[in-house]
Amino acid sequence: MKISVKKKIIFLIVIFIAAIFFGISKGSADIPFIKLLGDENRAILMLRLLRVVMAVLVGSGLAVSGIVLQSTLRNPLADPYLLGTSSGAGLGAACAAIFGIGQDLFPVAAFLGAVASIILVYLVARQGGKIPAHSLILSGVIVSIALSGIMVFLISISPDEALHGLMWWIWGSLEVFDLRLILAVSIIVGLGIFVVYIFSQDLNAMSIGEEEAIHLGIHTETVKKLLLVVTALITASLVCIAGIIGFVGLVVPHMMRFIVGPNHKALIPASCLGAAAFMMFSDTIGHAAFSPLEIPIGVVTAIVGAPVFIVLLKVKQKII
Repeated sequence: MKISVKKKIIFLIVIFIAAIFFGISKGSADIPFIKLLGDENRAILMLRLLRVVMAVLVGSGLAVSGIVLQSTLRNPLADPYLLGTSSGAGLGAACAAIFGIGQDLFPVAAFLGAVASIILVYLVARQGGKIPAHSLILSGVIVSIALSGIMVFLISISPDEALHGLMWWIWGSLEVFDLRLILAVSIIVGLGIFVVYIFSQDLNAMSIGEEEAIHLGIHTETVKKLLLVVTALITASLVCIAGIIGFVGLVVPHMMRFIVGPNHKALIPASCLGAAAFMMFSDTIGHAAFSPLEIPIGVVTAIVGAPVFIVLLKVKQKII
């Protein structure tokens, strides 16, 4: 019996809602949801709600960015950090730590570093006004390696206190309680996802091939440049507040293609729901598994995401 895409989306919504309740109720201290509504636990409830909001933002933003890069570049291994945003953001934060700017300004320094790396990758990859996919991928890899090398060097000569704060930030965290910062990133991510969804049909055509898309009347270079800029801004804004959280933008789009199919009209909302739920479960595991110790969420997503990706790969090989 074949299940319709609509029913699958409804199922993902149910999982998403369950993840919200799970993320709110579980943590370093298990408090029943009903008790969290009381005045004595209201502060804990607000902190956990902010973490849920961050999980939705980061998960959906990284997943949609991964979808765009995998479709426009036609590379199944493309992820949101392909354009050097992670290494650029890390280098920006490292410079902030070394110059004693303070962790409060890490997001600003990280965002500027991420944007600078994106511009550098674009300039290296550009060929006569066009951005060939292979050139963009190679440029992203080269710039990432170079900036990562500089970042490691700077970390190796930084003070221990700055090093600890920076390394914790690099592995990812949803502990962001600055409402203005969350609102600013929410606007960028929300608008970015909306723009990407508008170009769903274009992405459907481009994922098949640029020549086919051109025959359908799509200005592939214009669409590609626009979506790459949108993706870069989404990723840069997320990295600057949550650090580097791997595998979400790589694994979740593939998982959702397996569930709802390649049509981006369904793939984009499904990936947002799936990635948000994945982030909430991962964040809760990081808090509760070794309490009172906390595991950075980037570590959890890597440990969980790698086996899942291998399983998906093997299943796809059997289907083919």
